[in-house]
Amino acid sequence: MTATNPRLYQVWKGSNRFFLGGHLIFGPDFRSLFLTVCLIVVPVILFCAFISQRIVNEFPHHLGHLIVVLPAVFTAYIIIILFLTSGIDPGIVPRNQNPPEPDDDVSCISVDWVESQSGAQSLPPTKEVIINGMVVRVKYCQTCMLYRPPRCSHCSICNNCVERFDHHCPWVGQCIGKRNYRFFFMFVFSTTVLCLYVFAFCWVNIRNIREAYHCSVYKAFMKSPVSGILILYTFIASWFVGGLTAFHLYLIFTNQTTYENFRYHYDGKRNPYNVGWARNFREVFFSKIPTSKNNFRAKVNGDSSSIFSASMSVGQPMSPEMPKTSLGMGKRQAVDAEEFEDIHNQIESVGHLERCGTQSRHTSWDRKSHWEMKHDMHRLVAEFGMERGAGDAERNHGSH
Repeated sequence: MTATNPRLYQVWKGSNRFFLGGHLIFGPDFRSLFLTVCLIVVPVILFCAFISQRIVNEFPHHLGHLIVVLPAVFTAYIIIILFLTSGIDPGIVPRNQNPPEPDDDVSCISVDWVESQSGAQSLPPTKEVIINGMVVRVKYCQTCMLYRPPRCSHCSICNNCVERFDHHCPWVGQCIGKRNYRFFFMFVFSTTVLCLYVFAFCWVNIRNIREAYHCSVYKAFMKSPVSGILILYTFIASWFVGGLTAFHLYLIFTNQTTYENFRYHYDGKRNPYNVGWARNFREVFFSKIPTSKNNFRAKVNGDSSSIFSASMSVGQPMSPEMPKTSLGMGKRQAVDAEEFEDIHNQIESVGHLERCGTQSRHTSWDRKSHWEMKHDMHRLVAEFGMERGAGDAERNHGSH
């Protein structure tokens, strides 16, 4: 039987969790969703069971029944928005298979990096791009092996670069980025409205109890303790989600992200993305949500799957953040002293070619494969040298 090629979500290197065959993508902390759902649903159940029934007859023309139905329907809407926020691709930028080639255009590279180089060929840590007439620096991500697009950042929790990265929200268990920010704001805003709704009608119930029994507020709370619990709970929750709503309204009208606001708050520079409050608002709520750049259900062939596998072969490029012990034990044991000297000679010949400049820039042995082979040979030499040194030390110790 021939093994079928795996799908992309099965070999994905990020920390995401996939469900329904790759149709849903969550963050590694997706279990917090259950807590969030309980914090929303349980108070609404208490309100419908103990509070709304007391005030159904207070409103004519069946408006009393609407008081019971409305929060239940609104809660279902909030849960749907919550899962839309948490279960879709927030704007993950696909990883590169190999590091990009050094850019020949020095004008787009950081000047500080150019001055610090001494002839060595490597990738600059930043590049400069023009956004609305302003210079913006974009950073190189060593994990994803790419220059991040403007407003993109690498989430350390999900281990992905995310476009228009806002923040990683533990309450929804997902990054908030370009593709789900609209749903996130709708979720926070709708939760604020629900809290205020329950808070207001709990006070209506307390007022009715006072009028019916001619008692104080304290005695009214004693007759309906659920009203007191919900009033306290929704009061605290309203400050939390209401504050988030106000803060994100400010970010929307000024075209900022949470990450940019906290990181660049004291820079004193003009925001290059701010195009006026009306256009900023339209960009968030009335623009088309971009299509995901990842087809997580797509099948990958043998070459592509090796990109995402946890163990990399010697001839493949490795991210600098990967552990440097990924060479197999069989490969290390197969290297004897004669091969060790041969590898040394190859490295010296490569260095000689670089110094003399006899190698053309566009030979069949291109710069990418040059970087990969040299990088792996150095690692092989270093590992063999450590093992060889340890073996010599053990033999000397045994002879003594």
